[in-house]
Amino acid sequence: MKPHHLFAACAVFSGLAWAGPSSQVAWTLDTLRQVEHADPNKGKQLAATCEGCHAPTAGNAANPSLRGQLATYLYKQIRDYQDGSRQNPIMAGMVAGLSEQDAADIAAYYSHEPAPAWRKPMLIPDNIEQLVGRGDGKRILPPCQACHEADGRGQKIDIPALAAQRAAYLEQTLLAYKSGERHNDLYSRMRSLTQQLSDEEIKQLARYYAGASE
Repeated sequence: MKPHHLFAACAVFSGLAWAGPSSQVAWTLDTLRQVEHADPNKGKQLAATCEGCHAPTAGNAANPSLRGQLATYLYKQIRDYQDGSRQNPIMAGMVAGLSEQDAADIAAYYSHEPAPAWRKPMLIPDNIEQLVGRGDGKRILPPCQACHEADGRGQKIDIPALAAQRAAYLEQTLLAYKSGERHNDLYSRMRSLTQQLSDEEIKQLARYYAGASE
């Protein structure tokens, strides 16, 4: 995508109005230090109850893989579940009793675990390869890799790793952003972007980032 298209996309998406703040997490220096210096060993103990749904062998493909995910992203999701910025009754109950330090420790544990290996699918529709690598100037869509990186490993603070994530979870998440059911994305970025995608494009993007294993 040409620079002026990317600039236009940022201007359009940041200007769209959505009711209420997308998150209550304030990324102060103290919060960033808390996450950076959290204890993964304590996090491993706390995460024992998480493994029933999030372990690599967990049966429900709609539950996300957490291993190798960015600590800042995971911390934000836990805190968002706690204050209702992200809604899921099961997760809200699971994290209700966690302190901010507990959330940071759990995030540190999963971020230190090896991420699943990702292999680029052999057969990729041309339009999906374009969306990932170049975007779509006609729809003012920046490329996915502009934020999630060419290897799909994400960026701090709140841009998650997508590589080798479960396809069912990715599709479910993108559709939730598109419908507005999920709304804890800063500046409404994902809600705005997914509004421009068809459901079939969402399905194919999910398969792309899940990789050849799926």
